[in-house]
Amino acid sequence: MTARTKILLIEDHPIVRDGCLRILARRPDFESMEASTTQAGLSANRSFMPDVIILDLELPDGSGLDAMPELKRDNPGARVVIFSMYEAASFVTRALERGARGYVTKNDDPNAILQAIDKALAGAVYLGQSVAQNLALANFEQPEDPLRALSEREKQVVTLLGEGKSLTEISTALAIGYKTAANIVSTVKQKLGIGTSPALIKFAVELKGRA
Repeated sequence: MTARTKILLIEDHPIVRDGCLRILARRPDFESMEASTTQAGLSANRSFMPDVIILDLELPDGSGLDAMPELKRDNPGARVVIFSMYEAASFVTRALERGARGYVTKNDDPNAILQAIDKALAGAVYLGQSVAQNLALANFEQPEDPLRALSEREKQVVTLLGEGKSLTEISTALAIGYKTAANIVSTVKQKLGIGTSPALIKFAVELKGRA
């Protein structure tokens, strides 16, 4: 009997996770396991040793992109397919640079997940229709992403600063402590080479205006 392909789904939203597992269940050659946090996903990756990891970018305890190096280090043969609500070219580029073999958004056709898995297993790269178009346009007309060095959480904080949010509002919006939000702002300033918080806010507002 041929061994089934092991699929690990790391996704925090129960309804989305259930829907994705139902799609995977259409394939009798797949064996699936699920995790809802980064830490649970890292643990499942070590014990289950999946062939393919379907990975959300935004998880309760961290960024999926930030977890990719450890996932790959623990399981070098695994192919990672990103499954995210984010369609911006900057997210796709960073995912591919970190070794992702596919990028599917939650607005894509449900069969895109299966297509991405098959492509990844075949050694190819699969991009959903919307992100492929966004990536092509970005490569054609946009300069380098100024937030390239930031984690997904740090980018979120910059976006909220650009919307005029205070640290208190940011901590509430992201469900993190005020001190954590302040520490993220300090890290962002260091990474971007921006000396003061007002200068960072000005940068964030100008960046939002160019979006």
